[in-house]
Amino acid sequence: MLILTRKSDESIIIGNNIKVKVLKIQGNQVHIGIEAPKDFSIYREEIFEQIRRENANAVQSNIQPAMLEQLESNLTGLKNLLLDQDEKDPARNRH
Repeated sequence: MLILTRKSDESIIIGNNIKVKVLKIQGNQVHIGIEAPKDFSIYREEIFEQIRRENANAVQSNIQPAMLEQLESNLTGLKNLLLDQDEKDPARNRH
């Protein structure tokens, strides 16, 4: 971690196109401004973590047991089909 000391109206540059500027210091709060390209997403850490958790939960909730059972059945069927073909054509069996 890089640790810097900055005063009001001082900035740091990240890469070639992100500027972080200390706008003012008021008590125990530091007001910062961030200039970055529009295609960069900038979040407060607590918001970013909330979004990450919600995305992970959405992925988990979309996988229903019936879907997993169907996938398992399909894979088992494919495995059996391949094994049957190997038994019928020993030349294919090159383990």
